[in-house]
Amino acid sequence: MRSPVGLCGLGNMGSAVARRLSGTCQVLAYDLDPARTGAAGELDGVTGVAEVADLAQAETVVLSLPTPAVSAQAAAAIAPGMRPGSLIVETSTVNPADMHRLRELCAPHGVRVLDAAILSGVAQMAAGTSTLLIGGDEADVARARPVLDALAPRQLVLGELGAGMAAKVINNAVAHAVMVVLAEAGAMAAATGVSERRLAELLADPEAGLTRPLTHRFLERVLPGDYEGGMPTSAARKDSTLALALAQDAGIPLFAIQACHSVYEIAVGGGLGRQDYASIATLWEQWTGRPISEKE
Repeated sequence: MRSPVGLCGLGNMGSAVARRLSGTCQVLAYDLDPARTGAAGELDGVTGVAEVADLAQAETVVLSLPTPAVSAQAAAAIAPGMRPGSLIVETSTVNPADMHRLRELCAPHGVRVLDAAILSGVAQMAAGTSTLLIGGDEADVARARPVLDALAPRQLVLGELGAGMAAKVINNAVAHAVMVVLAEAGAMAAATGVSERRLAELLADPEAGLTRPLTHRFLERVLPGDYEGGMPTSAARKDSTLALALAQDAGIPLFAIQACHSVYEIAVGGGLGRQDYASIATLWEQWTGRPISEKE
């Protein structure tokens, strides 16, 4: 990359991004904290700038900022000075609506917007092993490719603008919810004499309860819309009832598992008792009016 790349935000992740970019191009860097800007400017290939608007001289500007509001403020300051056809790449974690707002701010100036959510931590970015979740027009993705390649070797293009951010937010929501379930499972194991480490080994098995709902029930049943045979929803409800009773007997407070049980009650009451319990996905199809399965 011959032209400089702008970088707004030099926190922990932003600093790692600066190091990755500086290996392939000249970087113009800015942070609201002058000390951070100064520290980044000491890196080979990185030049600190005094004002956020100074980043407008770059054809591509990367945002690595703490909140959607700060990203919007930065884009509003940078975009007016950028040349038409320039590109702002949002790597901060925001929602699709925030990406659409960025597009609205930048479009009057002819500036394009792309989301490239970082699906990893600072250590992975520093090591060059990150994954980017990308949303935007194909032409914009192609134009940003040198910057994207400098940041991460693995890139998943999810769809239109905002799709990358949606995928990251959904992924994080799953991870955080699963962490609550695992904490509840660990508490039940401790109360019933099950080795927590042995429980972890069990759950890590591809045929056990942690990954099989994804690899079998979601991929092989929900997506094709095939709910015949398999473990009936009524049986899943029975097992869920047993788990609630076990926790009650052991004095273990449940939150996620308790809430999930309600879905099986609704599913059985709604006539799904004899179908595979992956059929609970059809409840969301009914509630939202949108298909989850790929079945036409």
